[in-house]
Amino acid sequence: MRHKDKRLQLNRFTSWYKATLASMARSVLIYQSIRTTKTKAMAAKPLVEKLITLAKENTLAAKRRAYVILGDHRLVKVLFNDIGPRFAKRTGGYTRVLSLGNRRGDGAQLSILELTEIKKKEIKKHKKEARKEEDRAAEKPSEKPAEEQRPRTDTAVKEERHPAETKKPPKKFLGGIRNIFKKERRDSL
Repeated sequence: MRHKDKRLQLNRFTSWYKATLASMARSVLIYQSIRTTKTKAMAAKPLVEKLITLAKENTLAAKRRAYVILGDHRLVKVLFNDIGPRFAKRTGGYTRVLSLGNRRGDGAQLSILELTEIKKKEIKKHKKEARKEEDRAAEKPSEKPAEEQRPRTDTAVKEERHPAETKKPPKKFLGGIRNIFKKERRDSL
């Protein structure tokens, strides 16, 4: 008998349910915060917490168990090298669900599922540094003078065409339709 064996079914078959939760767990680990319905957030929260607990162990067996759920080696690496050490001092409560209100279209309760310790992304800094390097490379003078890089206009052959020959008269829109709606004459009667 299934006494008190309850789960949030999300109106899905088992495989679809597992895929939904795994996808949401991946998104939470990548973006550190996702916006979803309250029911889905409450269903995905235990899975994310389980993955972070595995990351705190940092053993090969734990990495393999995490890979079964996540299905991505790079994400497992991020989980164990970045997210796991971040929560090393915590004994639980790695995620939180914040209510946003109701969705306008169907009235579903929206919420944010996020990690409690969010690391600010350093991607913007890396992009700015890459742009500065590109600008420095662009400022350096190239070995060839600018005149040689331009295409020569004297070698290119220009063909002169008369505008009357190249332009065709525009077709009338009703020209083809008019033939369809012509009435047949009944001269034969």
